[in-house]
Amino acid sequence: MLKKYLWVFVISMVPLIELRGAIPVSQGLGLPILQSYIIAVIGNMIPVPFIYLFARKVLEWGADKPVIGKFFSWCLEKGEKGGKKLQEKAGRGLFVALLLFVGIPLPGTGAWTGTLAASILDMDFKSSVLAVMLGVLLAGVIMGVASMGVFGAIGAMI
Repeated sequence: MLKKYLWVFVISMVPLIELRGAIPVSQGLGLPILQSYIIAVIGNMIPVPFIYLFARKVLEWGADKPVIGKFFSWCLEKGEKGGKKLQEKAGRGLFVALLLFVGIPLPGTGAWTGTLAASILDMDFKSSVLAVMLGVLLAGVIMGVASMGVFGAIGAMI
């Protein structure tokens, strides 16, 4: 059982997959939703302060390096694009926009991209982390409800 929870925890920390993938996996593994939700939220939030404080600097440093340059440039570009999109739509409501950007589980959105965008937009640390955390909580609820519905329907057919 611990091994299954560890899988959920690790999957929730992976960029692009994050909690949005970890919760459906937890339901596929037959784990209780509340414990899975808590573990996935914690796993998804652990990288956030590090992303905010260091990712931009590391990506800028590596953007011109031979082996990693393309990938680092792509990440920077994605963060800048996400940040500009957020700023255009939000204006002064950047906190709510970041929360919704992270919270609505669509491809290319999530804690990693949202935090990088907040860093690039020079949002303050506390507001960024709080908005991302509330977004992760929202995404977890959405994914939990969706996963329980899908796996409940599959269970009913079997």
